[in-house]
Amino acid sequence: MTEPKTILLFDSEYIQVVHYEDATSEKYLKSVFIEGETSFNLLFLLSPNINLSASDCGTHFQFQKNQYILHYSSLENKAELWTENEETLQYFQIQVNYQYIFDLIEPHSNSESAEILENMKNNNYIFLHKETPPFMTVEMHMILKEISGYSKKGVMQKLFIEAKIIKLLILIFEQFKEKNVEELGSDNPETIKKFLDENYHKNIKIEEISRIVGINQNMLRKEFKKQYNTTIVDYISELRMLKAKKMIIDSKIMIKEIAIECGYEYVQNFTRAFKKKYGVSPEKLRLG
Repeated sequence: MTEPKTILLFDSEYIQVVHYEDATSEKYLKSVFIEGETSFNLLFLLSPNINLSASDCGTHFQFQKNQYILHYSSLENKAELWTENEETLQYFQIQVNYQYIFDLIEPHSNSESAEILENMKNNNYIFLHKETPPFMTVEMHMILKEISGYSKKGVMQKLFIEAKIIKLLILIFEQFKEKNVEELGSDNPETIKKFLDENYHKNIKIEEISRIVGINQNMLRKEFKKQYNTTIVDYISELRMLKAKKMIIDSKIMIKEIAIECGYEYVQNFTRAFKKKYGVSPEKLRLG
């Protein structure tokens, strides 16, 4: 039986980042997490049908996969997460101290900053459309992968984590700012993304995705770009590069094999794409 994994990715005076995953065969999987006093909690739900019960408000939520909430807790609070029917329980929690957010936003500097902090304190970043928690964007997924895969420690890690948290907050504020402009009108982008997440390492063609989803190629590109603010080609490339970088750092697999594993038929094309992305060749990255 696989033991639950609680990975503390980062911990400082103001910020804590935890990745939790439980894939045991138990029928009911449960996890308890603590919200610190006067803290903001970003909770990304990475598996389907997760239930949440918060003791501070006596409210029960059920989340779909890839939904998230930004929650403020004035007092230390305990919340329970659980799944049923042997579903995997996986989530990503980022806890940030109130003072850190206050100093970052500087609410006294202008009315927009004051409004953002007030919305955060009033927990207005929980429901987006029709009383439903918002869904993560592609960029949010990428940021979480980057945080999970970052290996440096000390000052470099601190600066990296803080920069990624700021980027996540910007994406959240933008998403909620646009919520009254247009309702999400199609499941197609989510279907496309799921297909790409599962098949990015293969030689995927737009024609194939179009056939599977059942919409024409132009509409497919347009809907994906509209919801995720990136092209299908760029998203595939980003997923491949993230996987390749992790394999180069964490394993001794030959560069040629990594290229094939990440969907590149020719190692030269892989090396060119990798150097363009990271400014260094795969071989030099491995040598440090």
